[in-house]
Amino acid sequence: MNGTDLATGAAIDRVDLWIVIIGLGLGSFALRFAFLGLIGKRQMPEWLLRHLRYTPVAVLPALVAPLVVWPGATGGEMDPPRLTAALVTLALGVIFRRTLLAIVCGLGTLYLMLWLMG
Repeated sequence: MNGTDLATGAAIDRVDLWIVIIGLGLGSFALRFAFLGLIGKRQMPEWLLRHLRYTPVAVLPALVAPLVVWPGATGGEMDPPRLTAALVTLALGVIFRRTLLAIVCGLGTLYLMLWLMG
């Protein structure tokens, strides 16, 4: 890379780039240290453990939703195959409560819909 911003084509100053990289590294370290270094071997309160169980449930939909609503493969336009696959995955996950089953059936639905729609 020659130090240009791919979105705008503007040059990125090397100092600014290193400030961002070091800042993100320090922030990531601080977040991990807060749980591993400061809390360490101490027992966490039950209320905190109960709330931490919901973290994957909150993060996974936040990662998947933009890929369904604005998929890069279609230039950011919502399309029926991805929406159908997401709905099948959600329905099977809620009904059967089997994550792997929901993911595999959603994957199968996506490929079937892509094949049917050309």
